[in-house]
Order: sequence, then C-alpha cells, then structure tokens
Amino acid sequence: MNLERKILNMKRIDSHVHLNDERFDVDREEVLQRIQEEMDFVVNIGYDLESSQISLDYARKYPFIYATVGLHPAEEEEYTEELEKIFERMAKEEKVLAIGEIGLDYHWMVKSKEEQQEIFRKQLALAERLGKPVVIHTREAMEDTVKILKEFPTIKGILHCYPGSVETAKQMIDRFYLGIGGVLTFKNAKKLVEVVKEIPLEHLILETDCPYMAPTPYRGQRNEPIYTKEVAMKIAELKGISYEEVVEVTNQNTRKAYGML
Repeated sequence: MNLERKILNMKRIDSHVHLNDERFDVDREEVLQRIQEEMDFVVNIGYDLESSQISLDYARKYPFIYATVGLHPAEEEEYTEELEKIFERMAKEEKVLAIGEIGLDYHWMVKSKEEQQEIFRKQLALAERLGKPVVIHTREAMEDTVKILKEFPTIKGILHCYPGSVETAKQMIDRFYLGIGGVLTFKNAKKLVEVVKEIPLEHLILETDCPYMAPTPYRGQRNEPIYTKEVAMKIAELKGISYEEVVEVTNQNTRKAYGML
C-alpha cells in the first residue's frame, strides 16, 4: 500500500494524448481531474486544423495541458499553403511546444508516397523556420522517414510510438527521443522490448497516444494518461531499475524533447 501511494505521488508526463477524441466526450471532466491529480502535465497533439485548434484551446484553459499543431499524413488532403500559415501563427503561442504529429503513413495511403514526402518536408521546413521540435508519426515507412529527417540535420524531436528496430534507434537518438507507450506491455511486443532494453533510458519518453493502445491490463479499453504508470513500470522491469528512476528521467527527457529545458 505504501509503495502504491508513493507511485501515485510521483507525477508523470504523458508526451502524446488526444483528449479531444469523441471517446472522452462522456467523461472528459473526470479524465481531466485524474490528470490534474496524478500527472505533471500532458501534451495534446494536433493532427489536422480542428484538432490543433482544440489542442491550443485546451492549453490556454488548463495549466497542465500543452499543445502541438500539425497535419498527420492520413489527413494530408487538407494541406494548403494557407493552412501552413495558420499553423505558423498558432505555433508562435508559448504553450505550443512542437509541430506535429507529422510524418509518413504507408498503411492508409491517403496520398501517394511522393505527395506525403513533399508535405512532410514542408512541415519540417516550417518547424525549422520556427525553431520548434517535431513529433513524428511513421507507419510502414521507417526507411523513408529516416532518409527525409537526415535532410534536416538541425531538427530535433520525438519519434512517437516508436515502431523501428534497435539499429534504426541508434541512428536517430542523437536528435530524437523515442516515445514508448502501451504496446510495450503487449505479449507480442518483442521488437519494442529489445529497443527498451538496448537503448539507454536517457533517450526514452512516456506516452499513451490515448484513447488508443491501452496497456495491459487495460488492453482493448479506452486508454488515458494515468495509464503511463503501467508503461513506466514495464520499463523499470525490463531495465532492472526503480520505477521512480524511470519517471524522474523520462519526465526530464520529455521536457528536453519539447525544448522546455
């Protein structure tokens, strides 16, 4: 009981949430209350204009929420130069920490690979102009993602829900933190388990991607930020270190990743 109380008293950071999702409509205030009680802060991630604006609205309203703005590759039919100008204006607000989530998604293929890559480069160039980090989404596109990121050597940020190998991680951790979420607790997560074992804690951050991908024992249910506890406990188990160390170091890493330190 004392350990459980100690764990709850350690406030974590969730680097990637979608609290605007309709699955939170029935009890969003209760979820926000739990965040306020148990978390240091969360970052609500934009993926199109509407979600970016809502993220900014949350950040203005709640001291424990920050925002990002950007266009997810599955939403790229929205892309226009005018939209980019709107994102640029929004990103100048103090509580907008990054451009994202942006990247490549060869699973949904809303646009061709070439069109996705062009819009990805434009959003990276936007982040570069603004001096902001980026939150990267990559699905079935790791090779091209790495190749394009190497074209922007000053860009730093987060590889959200890291899906790659240990070898790729080693190439990227000089500039990018690896977002580790509920997938780590799944029985079939062999590749991610190896990444967490091999890559030093100083390069990892906690995320939920809520409402998606809830960790065991909540798998299949709606995810929420307080479930970062299960992810942190799994990292501690795999690395043979204390839960407290995982929370302390990943909290600091998240602040560094988002340019807060």
